[in-house]
Amino acid sequence: MHMSIVTRGSGPPLVLVPGVQGRWEYLRPAIDALAQSFRVITFALCGERSSGIRFDSSLGLDNYTNQIAGALDDLRVDRAVICGISFGGLAALRFAARQPNRTAALILASVPGPGWHLRPRHRLYARLPWVLGPLLLVETPFRLWTELAAALPRLSDRWRFVGSQLRTLITAPISLGRMAERAELLAETDFAASCPHVSAPTLIVTGERGLDHIVPIEGSLGYASLVRGARTAALDRTGHLGAITHPDRFATLVTEFVRSISHVGASA
Repeated sequence: MHMSIVTRGSGPPLVLVPGVQGRWEYLRPAIDALAQSFRVITFALCGERSSGIRFDSSLGLDNYTNQIAGALDDLRVDRAVICGISFGGLAALRFAARQPNRTAALILASVPGPGWHLRPRHRLYARLPWVLGPLLLVETPFRLWTELAAALPRLSDRWRFVGSQLRTLITAPISLGRMAERAELLAETDFAASCPHVSAPTLIVTGERGLDHIVPIEGSLGYASLVRGARTAALDRTGHLGAITHPDRFATLVTEFVRSISHVGASA
C-alpha cells in the first residue's frame, strides 16, 4: 500500500500532523494559512482509509512517527519543521526525539501534557466506541461552545464555523474505533521520556487559560520545563481550536518562530 500525502504552498517544508480524529481535512484553515509561508506536508493518520496505510498495533505511537518519516522520504525532504496539533503533537514530539537530524523545529499546539489522562467516562467511551462514542460526539459541541463564543463573538461567524465542521464531517467522516485506539495510546506512552532527547528549537502553543476544555493548558505548558530551551506562546480568545478558529494568528506565531531560528534552512 502507498501512503497518501497532501501538499500545499511553497517555502520551507513543514509537516502538519493532525489530531485524534485522524483526518487532515479538519485542519484545512490552518493548512491554508501556513501554506502562505511554508510547503505544508500533511496526511490522514495511518489506519484511516484515506491514508493508504494500515495501523500496526505492535508499533503503537511509532505508526505515526514512521508516517512522518515516510512522508519526508517520499517527497525527498531531508529536514522539516514538525508541527503537531493536539494528539498529533505527541507523534511530533516522539519524532523529534528519535530523528533530531530531520527535525528543523518542533511546534506543539494544544498538546496533551506529559501527565494527561482520559477522564473516567472517556475511558469508557474508548472501550466501547461504537456503543458510547456517539455520546462523545454529542457532548463535544457543548464542551466547546464557551471557547467558540470567545473566539468568534459574532453568532453568524460561530454558526458558519460549525457549519464548515459539519460539512467536513460528511466529506471526511471520522472513525470512532480509530479515535478510541489513539486515545488508548495516551495511557500507554510515557511522553516525558522523549523530552530530554529533543534538540530542535521548540515552540509550545496554547490557547487562553480557562478556554481549552479538551486539554488543560497547564499540562501543555509542562513540556516547557522538560524540553530544553522550549518557548511558549498563547493565542488569546481561543482554547483548543485556536489553529482553526484563528488560523492566520496561529500561522503568524509559527512563521515568526521559524524565522527567528537562524539555522532552520530546511529544504526539499
